[in-house]
Amino acid sequence: MDPNNRGPEEYGHDAGGQSSRQRPPRDPLTTDFGQHSPALARTVQLVSGDFLLTVNPVDGSEIEACPPAERPARPGKLTPADRAEADRAARPPVPPGPTRPALPLLARQDEREQLVRMLARGRSVRLVGSPGAGRTSLLDLVAEDCADLAPDGVVRLTGFHRTPADLLYDLFHAVYSAPLHRPGRDELLTLVREIGAVVVLDDIEFGGAALDELLDATPECAFVIGATPDVPAPSVDAGIEDVVLGGLGRAESVELLERGVGRVLTEDELNWAGDLWFESEGLPLRFVQAGALLRQRDRLRAGADAVDEYGVFEDAPPVDAPFDAPFGGEPAAEEVPLPSLGEAAGPAPLLASRLGASARATLKFAVALGGEVPHQAHLPALVGDTHADAALGELADCGLVSPVGSRYRLAAGVQAQLEAAGYAEDVQGGALTAARHYTWWAGHPSVTPERVCAEADAVLAALGVLVPATTPPDEGEESPTVQLARTAAPAFAAGLHWSAWERALRAGAEAARLAGDVSEQAYFHHELGIHALCGDRLDRARAELETAIGLRGALADKRGTVAGRRALALVSDRSGTTPGVAAFAATAGEEVPDARSEESQSPPGGVPTAFPPAGDTTTLVTHQASAPSSPTASHKGRGGVRNFAKRNLVAAGAGALLVAVLGTVVTLGATSDNDPGAPADQVGVNPSASQGIGDDSLGADKAEGDDGENSGDTGTATSRPTDPGPDGTLGTSDDPTPTDDPTKPSDDPSGTNSSGGGATTSPTKPPSPTSPPPSSSRPPTPTTRPTSPSPTPTPTGSTSPTPTEEPTTTEPTTSDSASGPASSAPASTSASAPETSQAGSPSSGTDSVI
Repeated sequence: MDPNNRGPEEYGHDAGGQSSRQRPPRDPLTTDFGQHSPALARTVQLVSGDFLLTVNPVDGSEIEACPPAERPARPGKLTPADRAEADRAARPPVPPGPTRPALPLLARQDEREQLVRMLARGRSVRLVGSPGAGRTSLLDLVAEDCADLAPDGVVRLTGFHRTPADLLYDLFHAVYSAPLHRPGRDELLTLVREIGAVVVLDDIEFGGAALDELLDATPECAFVIGATPDVPAPSVDAGIEDVVLGGLGRAESVELLERGVGRVLTEDELNWAGDLWFESEGLPLRFVQAGALLRQRDRLRAGADAVDEYGVFEDAPPVDAPFDAPFGGEPAAEEVPLPSLGEAAGPAPLLASRLGASARATLKFAVALGGEVPHQAHLPALVGDTHADAALGELADCGLVSPVGSRYRLAAGVQAQLEAAGYAEDVQGGALTAARHYTWWAGHPSVTPERVCAEADAVLAALGVLVPATTPPDEGEESPTVQLARTAAPAFAAGLHWSAWERALRAGAEAARLAGDVSEQAYFHHELGIHALCGDRLDRARAELETAIGLRGALADKRGTVAGRRALALVSDRSGTTPGVAAFAATAGEEVPDARSEESQSPPGGVPTAFPPAGDTTTLVTHQASAPSSPTASHKGRGGVRNFAKRNLVAAGAGALLVAVLGTVVTLGATSDNDPGAPADQVGVNPSASQGIGDDSLGADKAEGDDGENSGDTGTATSRPTDPGPDGTLGTSDDPTPTDDPTKPSDDPSGTNSSGGGATTSPTKPPSPTSPPPSSSRPPTPTTRPTSPSPTPTPTGSTSPTPTEEPTTTEPTTSDSASGPASSAPASTSASAPETSQAGSPSSGTDSVI
């Protein structure tokens, strides 16, 4: 059911004429409402200043620096048609049922003309009058007279429970088209300075410097402000003139009473009206209520035959019956006297006793909600009567309610009168019923955030009554107070009613604390931190976010902790400080089993800083684990890793070691070949394309004394390269007996490959005294399988070991380097073979390409 857009589906019929729901039995609050499956959480993304805010009612709102692509363009002003629609929405709804003609505004013409003249000259003025003096009715007429004075028309605002900042944002959204956009303070002031409108501001609650701030921010607007005498006056420099609205004269009061009754008063009624005028000092509200008393008396005197066709008063109780007396039984005509002067001074209980049951039940809810009258669409659900929406018309006709902004409240003095008559005996029960209804309604998929914001005062009033009495619920149940705040707060945020959002969050945090619900308490503190961050209150934001992170860390709430740390990173970035250690120490020493899977919640590369210093490209990376490490102190003043757990350093070193090991394994796997018969294993390091002595790779005869060597320390013979033959090539030998003496210089010539792949020979030259000694005289380490690395070029010229040092063997060994086999490259001849390291590659780096 859509409470504000009633359709055929409300009565169990869809568009096709078939029932779309089942009616739950014996539930007076849901007899006309269907049972819906749980709806998905609705997230709303909006721009607040420099931030992109995602209102998430499940895990908590997420905030980040607004990307340039998401930043809205400069808002444009509303068209005249849109302004007319906004003006209609700012007025209270017309009560259903038969309407009575509006009463004229008597003896107010002088004040009306004075206000219009001052506004036409661009001056602001304050209309001061006591509650019930007709201030709101006069402002409505002034607004109609000033419709064409300003380029942006007339803007109606209410100051009830509004701060100067709230009114600036209300004025901005009343003139500009900016859905889901809440500009920052500087941008807001720039935009409202361009508004030229007549602003009708009623029920203001502040003055002095706060009012000066509002007027200074809107120099092109002319304000007409309605206030009561107890509101602080503006400062002397404000330049606002006050127009005092007093009571009516005796003649005007009697005329108003006759218009309300619809006939001429009798002599007794005239005397009674004179006494009432003296007691009330001519307040128009008192005579509106007195006219309702006389109409009720006329109906009672006329009997049942005078009841209208709707039968509203056919069950009226006796005059002196209490407010909860059952209907039935009417006094005789001669037994209905005029109300006493005391009853006329406080007529609310007497008026209520003669109304219908739905109207009296509505008054009970209004008393329980601190004077807030629920919207007429909610009355059927609250009262349990499908026709209870007509009760609002009865109350307005009797003067028991008065308009405040776009809704109704109990009229001045009615709250105290009804409480004295016993209407406040079950305030807790009425507030609890309203809380359960508003919880269901605010979470309904068809209810927009704007409509929830319209009922903000009623919702906040219910929270104000229930929060002090919150107790831990029974096992398996949830606190209705916490649930109401949990459901309404995201709607207030999405509807841009942020003062109501903050009040709901604070009420919810206190209710969750009293109920012992740590999870909900963490949610409310997180949202309070987001709210403070959007308002640039960084100290408050840091305190709230750290509290939320600590609570969620105790609950192992990974997603909520991630959202809190991201917001805390923005707070630290904007304030230029490092996040508090308490925020990270809350979960120190704990490991989250599935933190890897939850890490995808963070954006790739971490959360970029919103306002980095010049030349600073630091990226704040937020991890999902319970005990994150601090970013490395790459800038002075940013802190260091020593402030956090050392186990993060161990983990980082282990990760680096793992990468190195994996790289080695992959490299060895890429250069290995398990086929022992591969041709690459059967040739030496310098294969030759020609046959010659000592080159047995092509079936040539072995050179004399060219025997094999033992393979390593295992005692098994392996095929390995031998000394170069006469043609400069290397062969392989299967003889396990070593033939070369490592202490004896080799007499065999050394050979190298030409660029064409052929073998060349060069005679052995005597050692030069000036040639450098070899880097090591250590014999080469045998390997299990030769490879064919390509030698790199060496400096030309002949080299030989010095006479004082023993030459090394001339047997080259293969390399197990990661480069693998490589093609041959030209090299110069040398008197000694290249020396190899213990790993099998030349220590000089001349026989291996890395």
